[in-house]
Amino acid sequence: MNAVVIFTILSLLLVVGKILRVRIPFLQRLYLPSSVIGGILGLVVVTALGEHAPAEITGGMRAIPGFMINVIFATLFLGAMTPKLGTVIRFAFPQLCLGQIIAWGQYVVGLGLAGFVFSRWCGVPAAFGNLLEIGFEGGHGTVGGMAEAFAAFGWEDGIALGYTVATVGMIIGIVLGMALIQWAHRCGFVKEVRAFGDRSLHERRGIHRAEERPSAGHQTVICDSIDSLAWHVAIVGVACLIGWSLRQLIPMKGFPLFPLCMIGGVLLQLAARYLKVDLLVDRVQMERISGAALDFLVVSAVATIRLEVVMANWVPLVILCIAGTAWTVACVMFLAPRIFRDAWFERAIAEFGQAMGVTATGLMLLRTVDPESKTPATMSFGYKQLLHEPFMGGGLWTALALSLVYKFGWLPVFGFCAVMLFMWGICAFFLASPVVKKGK
Repeated sequence: MNAVVIFTILSLLLVVGKILRVRIPFLQRLYLPSSVIGGILGLVVVTALGEHAPAEITGGMRAIPGFMINVIFATLFLGAMTPKLGTVIRFAFPQLCLGQIIAWGQYVVGLGLAGFVFSRWCGVPAAFGNLLEIGFEGGHGTVGGMAEAFAAFGWEDGIALGYTVATVGMIIGIVLGMALIQWAHRCGFVKEVRAFGDRSLHERRGIHRAEERPSAGHQTVICDSIDSLAWHVAIVGVACLIGWSLRQLIPMKGFPLFPLCMIGGVLLQLAARYLKVDLLVDRVQMERISGAALDFLVVSAVATIRLEVVMANWVPLVILCIAGTAWTVACVMFLAPRIFRDAWFERAIAEFGQAMGVTATGLMLLRTVDPESKTPATMSFGYKQLLHEPFMGGGLWTALALSLVYKFGWLPVFGFCAVMLFMWGICAFFLASPVVKKGK
């Protein structure tokens, strides 16, 4: 019965969030997803209820993100036509270079602040520094997927703090990202900006016109044998099963499941291609499954943030978010023009959106400055994800870093991240070109 109640509550929050987005122009100008709006509304209700909020319901809602992130990561490569590695590297290496610098830098900034400052003056554990990359680069889903790890190491407050960092990062990513786009447009770095005033009423409200509705995927099986959506969901389930089986082979305490579900999806896709049945897996349907899981993940994560934990740690939390934002903006403003030889801002704003929120945020900002994909930014960003996501922003290193901090201490992990940042910085040095002038 609780499962039904939880599902109906989350569904109601998503519906109300969408209605508020449609009806309130201010929310449209902020480009906030309906899941964030609904989650904030749910957080207000849960906070107002206080001790009267049913513990079984709120506890069940807190378990949703940890489950949904497994679904999202399992779908990352299912149904995808993976290009040749040489092609990926040729088109994506500069993009990968910026993405890696931002991600490793978030670890250096976060662990450095936590280890040298916060742990001494604010009484937080050194693993507090991991929250910057987990929340900003990884997002709500990564925090949810790390919930079991936080609990295994006896720091359950890290879950609420991680969700807070992820929420702050997503909002800053959208709002500040749009501000950077307006700056770039005034400076002449981009020409194809679709400002809010240039969008139709349907676009502002986030609704497709009846005659322009895109396909949500192709049915690859005949429904009298099995429903096509059920078939694709079942494939995701098998990928998660492979991931769960792989985790049984890992002796490390607190290692999360979701990056292994990604590996399960990759193995399943390779097997399908080897058996020549990969045409039975439609990529667009997988994206819809992932998108639905992300919406339910975000609304449940935001709605169940424990504000008392946030308020008890608000000082280091604010400093961490400001420092992380400053680092990411600095990479966009000063590093990106030197790494990219063409369409530098389009490429950089996509990385900024992902590094502060989720991939969808990066793509939304990219579509704002390059609505018709006239630049190579969309292709290079997509190729870069094939090499970046398996390791950072919820990938294997994100999952491993928290365990390593608890096992070996924060300083060795901080040192390793600094070395990796330096190495990618060397790559950036060899890619460097003269700074792009305004209007070029």
